[in-house]
Amino acid sequence: MTQDITQAARLLPWVGDEGKPCYLLGDGEGHVSRIADNIESVQLGMAADLLGHVEDLLSDRSATPEQLRYVVARLAESLREVHRVARSRGARLVGDAVRADHPE
Repeated sequence: MTQDITQAARLLPWVGDEGKPCYLLGDGEGHVSRIADNIESVQLGMAADLLGHVEDLLSDRSATPEQLRYVVARLAESLREVHRVARSRGARLVGDAVRADHPE
């Protein structure tokens, strides 16, 4: 199956069974694309909130090792999500540039 240059696979901001990545083919205008956009927005907002919490925790000299381990685990989760969003958006930027170079 060949992929039309006008339709790029979008890496979605969630994983499927067994932690495998999920992709969407389409023009970016459908219902699933809007859901993915909303989830990406929430993930990025939560990452910003988490950074604020981490800064507070790091400045608290009474923070326990358990609190620090917990926040490091949340940072790892958040970084994984933000990295997926960045990869997805970067791929779409490249796809947009390719489509601009090859008009129909």
